Amino acid sequence: MSEIVVVYELDQPAAGHAAPAGAPASPGAARVPRRVHAAPAAPGRSGAAGPRTLCGKDTFAMEKARRMSAEEPETPWYPPEYAARVCPDCAAVVET
Repeated sequence: MSEIVVVYELDQPAAGHAAPAGAPASPGAARVPRRVHAAPAAPGRSGAAGPRTLCGKDTFAMEKARRMSAEEPETPWYPPEYAARVCPDCAAVVET
């Protein structure tokens, strides 16, 4: 398979809800991904996600994950801390 880029589908903050005490209130504050997806790299732009994930979702509003090292064959394509949030459809395409 060609290069894949890992992207995060983020939850939208609820309108009218204040940030918890001690949490940053800025719109750029780190949010936990709702789902981790794989997308093919954009043509001619290594490391940039193409327009759709492998499961067909639009990548426009998704956040790119940190680059993973592919040196070890047993290393998963996604960040291990988000293993429970991996999109099953993207995972099925990557594993084929």
